[in-house]
Amino acid sequence: MMTKIENLKPIIFQIEDNDVSLKEFEERLLTAESEKVQDLILNYPTVYIHNWQESNDYEVYIGESNNVIQRTKQHYKESNDEKNWQYQLHKNRARLFLIGHEHFNKSLTLDIENRLMHYMMGIERVRKVHNRNQNPQNKYYTVEELDLIFHNIWSVLRNVDPKLFPSETEIKDSAIFKASPLHKMTSEQLHAKELIIQKVIRAVKGNQRKQLIFIEGEAGTGKTVLNSSTFYDLITKAGELGMGQLQCYMMVNHDEQIMVYEQIAKKLGITDKYGNVVCKPTTFINHHIPEEPVDVAFIDEAHLLLTQGKQSYQGKNQLQDIIDRAKVTVVIFDENQILTTEQFWEAQVLDHFKTMAKQNNNYIELKNQLRMSADKATINWIDAFTKARKLYKIPVDQTGYEIKIFDQPGELELEIKSKITTKKCTLSRMIATYDWEYNAKKRANARLQKYWEVSIGNWHKPWNYELEKELDRKQKKKIKSLSWAEQPQTVNEVGSTFTIQGFDLNYAGVILGPSVKYRNGEIVFEPMESRNKKAIQNRTLSDGSKEKFGEILIQHEVRVLMTRGVNGLYIFACDEALRKALKDAAI
Repeated sequence: MMTKIENLKPIIFQIEDNDVSLKEFEERLLTAESEKVQDLILNYPTVYIHNWQESNDYEVYIGESNNVIQRTKQHYKESNDEKNWQYQLHKNRARLFLIGHEHFNKSLTLDIENRLMHYMMGIERVRKVHNRNQNPQNKYYTVEELDLIFHNIWSVLRNVDPKLFPSETEIKDSAIFKASPLHKMTSEQLHAKELIIQKVIRAVKGNQRKQLIFIEGEAGTGKTVLNSSTFYDLITKAGELGMGQLQCYMMVNHDEQIMVYEQIAKKLGITDKYGNVVCKPTTFINHHIPEEPVDVAFIDEAHLLLTQGKQSYQGKNQLQDIIDRAKVTVVIFDENQILTTEQFWEAQVLDHFKTMAKQNNNYIELKNQLRMSADKATINWIDAFTKARKLYKIPVDQTGYEIKIFDQPGELELEIKSKITTKKCTLSRMIATYDWEYNAKKRANARLQKYWEVSIGNWHKPWNYELEKELDRKQKKKIKSLSWAEQPQTVNEVGSTFTIQGFDLNYAGVILGPSVKYRNGEIVFEPMESRNKKAIQNRTLSDGSKEKFGEILIQHEVRVLMTRGVNGLYIFACDEALRKALKDAAI
């Protein structure tokens, strides 16, 4: 059976994915369709999507070709080997989409192919994307039409199968999509990526050891995408780079982010081919020895590495231990996102590692803000608040980014929930400073309250992961692979830095608790008001002395919270003086 789907300019056919249906399709195309349609499918570049279901989830192969009929026949010839994805076409009832367009050229179809793979990565029900060849294009004749043509193609496909092709907003809001190695990168990211790859090639071929590449950048500068993309290319394309197979590991000391990287590795078949290459730093250190170093160790959010021992980690500095166990170590670092005393870096220790990288021309700084859709004046206002502790007049953003101040937490909640009902803002959530009791290992005292809560006057809401306890087994399974902000029940919770760090929100509803005050014309961070024991406890320094760093760690916490919103930042401050100053600044 052949179904032709037309919408504006794209010409899309759907057929059963087997050699008999393909032959029938070719015959009908030559007899029943116009010469123009025949020409677009048979003689112009096209894009195609093989797809089949396995246990209610989808697997896909996306490609492009100048001769789609011959290319598809070639896939069928390769379907006898159980190791190949083509075998699934016989095993399962597969479908094939063939996509043509009168403006398609080789560069445009390569970009469409790449974006389709990128989108498929972000779809929960797609468990594997088999074609992993990236071919992002730069400038070409029809590049300005890419977005519109892709949107039209996706709209048609969505009408055919909304489960396989959900809304673009839903996909773009997924944590996997945002961390995907298939992003089309900026020139700054591409330059950094090329430098890293060249340094790795030189180190591996020269059998060098303990090489450190230090990448620094503030929140929203594209560090994770750079890290993900470079790791992906090195582990999958090492042979093309003349190095054979590389032993690469990706690690991050963050439960939410480790889950995202694990899903990416599974969806792209990295886990199947190379094993468990995503892990926590402590796991990596405990399972490797300096005498047998791996080729490359990637560390995302390296500012979260431990700089003193705790429980399962008995060393003194995780970064040094990882460097000792790898030929090349690539770290992504943001000093302004260190949140606990056990992660605190003494100035001379951090300077040692930066100098180590700089001496070998291995220091890279990312400066372009990619997360927040805000102008420079807005970025400067947030920087002044979270870094210089100054509160200036809130600027009117020329791009539409919105900063809004609220008198009551309930009003903030209503505004965030109203945004959630908007099609493009469903990933809006409330988040707060860690100024209310929470213990993930114990339930709250039922006599006093049902959950660990953020409580302000008569208003109260559960902390993150509290409502998950009330879900049934089926509901818990459904949200298992989702980050905190993507889970539907979290619209009625308040997130913390530990759940939202490294992730984006459409609108961030930030509650500044009692630890953030306004006194004598300055923002003040008060450790005595915080309930984050890991931020306010003493830290034993390398010289044996003890010191507190609570004030600066709370400042970092506030910066993490206030830089999460892509489209807007909504604020309620518990401190009356700060609330009034913010209201005055908004006038």
